[in-house]
Amino acid sequence: MPKRYNAFSDELKRVFGCRVHRISVDAGFSCPNRDGTLGTGGCIFCGGKGSGAHGIQAGDSVAAQIEAGKEVMTRKYKAKRFLAYFQAYSNTYAPAETLQRLYDEALAVDDVVGLIVGTRPDCLPPETVALLGDYARKTYFWLELGLQSPWNRTLNFLGRGHDFSAFEEAVRSCTRAGIRVSAHVILGLPGESRDEMLDTATVLNDLGVDGVKIHLLHVMKDTLLAEMYARGDVRMLDRDDYVGLVCDFLERLRPGISIQRLTGDGGRDHLIAPLWSLQKFEVLNAIDYELERRGSRQGSAVGVCRT
Repeated sequence: MPKRYNAFSDELKRVFGCRVHRISVDAGFSCPNRDGTLGTGGCIFCGGKGSGAHGIQAGDSVAAQIEAGKEVMTRKYKAKRFLAYFQAYSNTYAPAETLQRLYDEALAVDDVVGLIVGTRPDCLPPETVALLGDYARKTYFWLELGLQSPWNRTLNFLGRGHDFSAFEEAVRSCTRAGIRVSAHVILGLPGESRDEMLDTATVLNDLGVDGVKIHLLHVMKDTLLAEMYARGDVRMLDRDDYVGLVCDFLERLRPGISIQRLTGDGGRDHLIAPLWSLQKFEVLNAIDYELERRGSRQGSAVGVCRT
């Protein structure tokens, strides 16, 4: 079934002409929300390895982690080219010369054809933006920028340590430097109405981001969110509600925005809830089927449809 949204996997096939997979890397970065600069507990959803970083073999060199990942991706998916994905914690939270050394180490590994760097909007000083702009000109490059929500009360609840204006300024500075930005958002956050969640798509359209990663709110072990969930202070969406919400969200996004994730997939050993999210491909299929049932696609609700 052809995708009714602008799938990142389709872009990779167009650009490289073969199967390309991301290899997640833990380069030993910290985060201003953990090292005492802003706080020590991190965001409420972030566990002991950094949000979404379960399964990375931290401690090995960047090159060693990539070589190990290549072996797995080649065996499981017949991948031929790879993107080094600096994922754990804030991967621009170091001096520019340190960043350059680590990024260059990744690009020097055979068959690595580009970089994806995940970070926070408050970890992008001018010299770092200039460095990232250099990589954007010489290799395949994406910057993943954590937004989660554009609503300041939600950012406060999450313990982000920055407001929405920090994200706006980061996107503007990266755009000026020619860096493609993919925004991370979480659907199902406590205190947000459905309309507010959907209005987030309009905010992203207006900011001109190039890509979006959509996550569902999910609870991982060893997080502040897990403590809240155990007390009954937060609730999770059920699968059907989430699928409908994602489809509504996609309909409101500009067709040209690259869709790089549609659901969270926390590791089986660390996930507390919702357990239905472990069935990742079933969730993705349900989203495809719902868009097909509606006869809609990314951008339908903004009056423009991708052909």
